[in-house]
Amino acid sequence: MSERTEVPWPRADLDPVRRLRVLAAAIPGAAVTEGLIDAPYARVAALLADLEGEFGQVVTDLHRMRLVRRSGERVELLARSRYGMRARLRGVQRPGWCWLQSRFLLVGVAAAEDAGGTRVAFTGGVRVPGRAALVPLGVRREGRRAVARLGTLV
Repeated sequence: MSERTEVPWPRADLDPVRRLRVLAAAIPGAAVTEGLIDAPYARVAALLADLEGEFGQVVTDLHRMRLVRRSGERVELLARSRYGMRARLRGVQRPGWCWLQSRFLLVGVAAAEDAGGTRVAFTGGVRVPGRAALVPLGVRREGRRAVARLGTLV
């Protein structure tokens, strides 16, 4: 009998911004907007982690959010848009990372340390019922606005 030697499985560690790019690339219609914020990572990450407060000032389509449940990294929120629409968002939140989705909505935000400050990325949009796709209308424009708003808040 020969002894089996286990070959280690390759592993790639991605920072949150690269992880967001990979996930968005798998969703038809998704667009990622990135920017460099001239602020320390800790400040940017703290602002993005405040789902019931400052997060809504960055991603203004989510006018109000209320945390309903948290279990480790898993979160569930009730959100209201600035137009009055409601959504129950479920997802994962960890330092520098937030991925939330409902039946009709997707929001992804990431931040990573960078030599010039903090690199941030946003994706999101309206989901097409029954399909793994987003309606791409206004996604890039809203992403650019979110990056600009974040830069003024930190």
